[in-house]
Amino acid sequence: MDKIYIYGASGHGLVVADMAKASGYSNIIYIDDGENEHLSFEDMRNNTHIPIAFGIGDNKTRYLLFKKVIDSGFEVATLIHPSAIISPSVSIGIGSVIMPNVVINAKSVIGKCTIINSLSVIEHENIIEDFVHISPNVALSGDITVQAFTHIGIGSCVKQGLTIGQHCIIGAGSVVLENIEENKVCFGSPCKIIRNNK
Repeated sequence: MDKIYIYGASGHGLVVADMAKASGYSNIIYIDDGENEHLSFEDMRNNTHIPIAFGIGDNKTRYLLFKKVIDSGFEVATLIHPSAIISPSVSIGIGSVIMPNVVINAKSVIGKCTIINSLSVIEHENIIEDFVHISPNVALSGDITVQAFTHIGIGSCVKQGLTIGQHCIIGAGSVVLENIEENKVCFGSPCKIIRNNK
């Protein structure tokens, strides 16, 4: 375990690279398909023996790149920072990134290519589906379902037993006290629907 690609070279990618170093990788190579000094995916397409981690915060973009990487035969890395506290009964999907000082408690399930960002607390028996982004300092109490492609903003908290539908955006600092249907943009304390997420 020496070399790893980080797909995405902006801010989130830099954090993921630090996590890769903390996990034992010493040779970090950025992939970025924009016009910059970094190598593109096409430059690396034949190096399928080197794992790829995702440094992309946007859920939809991360999904599209994940699919491209898997279809091209690459191994996808799952990164868990050494400071994270994770119950042995937790399941974590391929390609997910668990950031510093995260707590994930008993029997929670983290889907594939999901971000659990720094200082977040995922309590017991939560289901966090695929391609979700849980921002820093989010608190999810027990038995919550966060469906695929949803983004929960920094500092938000969610009452126990609720479901947040897929493709939702929960604004920063929100307090979620009721179930939220899919494709909604919500904000506030208590959290209210602002508009549909198109």
